[in-house]
Order: sequence, then C-alpha cells, then structure tokens
Amino acid sequence: MRKIRYQEIADELRRRALREPSGAVLPSEAEMSTEFGASRVTVRRALEMIRDEGLISARQGFGWFVATEPVRQSLESLATIESQVEGGGKLSVRKIEQFAFEEPPDRVAAILGDGQVLRVKRVNLADGVPFAVVTVWCPAELGTSLSRSDVERRPFYELLDVELRGATQTIGADLVDAVDADLLGVPVGSPLLRCQRVTKGPSGEPVLVSEHLFPAHRTEFVVDLPQAEPSMTPSGLRIVE
Repeated sequence: MRKIRYQEIADELRRRALREPSGAVLPSEAEMSTEFGASRVTVRRALEMIRDEGLISARQGFGWFVATEPVRQSLESLATIESQVEGGGKLSVRKIEQFAFEEPPDRVAAILGDGQVLRVKRVNLADGVPFAVVTVWCPAELGTSLSRSDVERRPFYELLDVELRGATQTIGADLVDAVDADLLGVPVGSPLLRCQRVTKGPSGEPVLVSEHLFPAHRTEFVVDLPQAEPSMTPSGLRIVE
C-alpha cells in the first residue's frame, strides 16, 4: 500500500534521528520543505510523528533537534564541568581553541586588574558532542608555567599553584554569535546560558575568571534547597539594569 507523503518524510527523518548524535540540530522546517518538495504543514506533521516516538524534540530558538538527556550540573559546590559530566556516565573531552597571553577585556580587567592575563578558550564535549564553550582568564604570573597541553588535559583548579577558596557564579540568558554557534553546532542567534564564575584565592582575591556558554537545549542547572523559605523566590535574584 502506498504511503502518505508525511509518512515517507517521517521515515527519512527517523533514519536521520537514529544516525545523528543526541542533541544534533536538524534543518529548519523551511529547509526541509524545500528538500522534500512538500508543504511546511506536511513536514510539520512528519516531525510531530517522530517527536511522539521520542526520537526528536523542539525548543523555541533552536527548532528541531535529536532528543537528548540534558547535561545536568549541580550548583552545590565548586566543581569542574568535566567531573559532573563524567559523573553522569558520559565521556568528557576538552578541545583547546585559543591559548594566549594578552591584555584583558574591560570586564575581566575590572576583576583581575589591568595586568596581562592568560586567556584559554576551549570547547567541552560530552560523548563527542559539544555542549559548552569555555573561556578562562588568569593573571599572567599564575599562568606562565602552563602550556597548551597542560590546560587540555587538566582543569585550572588542579594546575594553579594557589589555594582556592570558593567562587561566585552568575547565570544569565543570551543569544549565540556566529563564532560560538559554529563551535557548538547550533544556529546563530539561538538561546544559550551564559555563566560567569569568579574563583577566589586564600585571601579572597580573584584568581580566575571563567565564562561558560551552554546551549539552552542541552544543559540544566540544579540547586538543592535544604528547606523551603516563606518566599519561593530564588535566592540571589536581582534585576539586570
């Protein structure tokens, strides 16, 4: 018996979803409409059919993507991304994109001071799929003994010859630019979580500034609250000017 057109398209999309890594972004509905020579209504029906099978999902700003279990990170303690990813049973790999001693941007200089810094930009992958772009800055004097291969193998927390005494992390929403979209394999302008972490030394002085960019469809931050307070507003909430 001849299949209805949306079922034919669904068969092809099912094959793609099974072949692609979890979290991979699919072409837009408009692109698929052109590819299959079908209306967007027909393409959408095929996509919804595959979604109902649990193979794909959709989110505003990303469109359709292969269904994935989000990378979960706890905010209870100071820990590396790698340790939390590996704790979830995934293989964590870091790929260094940039390693340079340079003058810091204004926002980093306001925290670390005006002296030269070491800047390292990397892509973090979980089971071979990029899930974060991370840029780390540290004062040049703390980074002079480090090499590109050092920071590719081990986190800064283990490499710096200074005792670390906690950190402050700020999480906000943003849209990904062309450079980072290419590194993360997502569409330009799609939503992401932008996290800035300032890590402090033994006297409370900032020794690391790190910026983490996470695709919003692949990441969750989890905070365990020990006891319900009278107000259900998250602690630390502030309005951005």
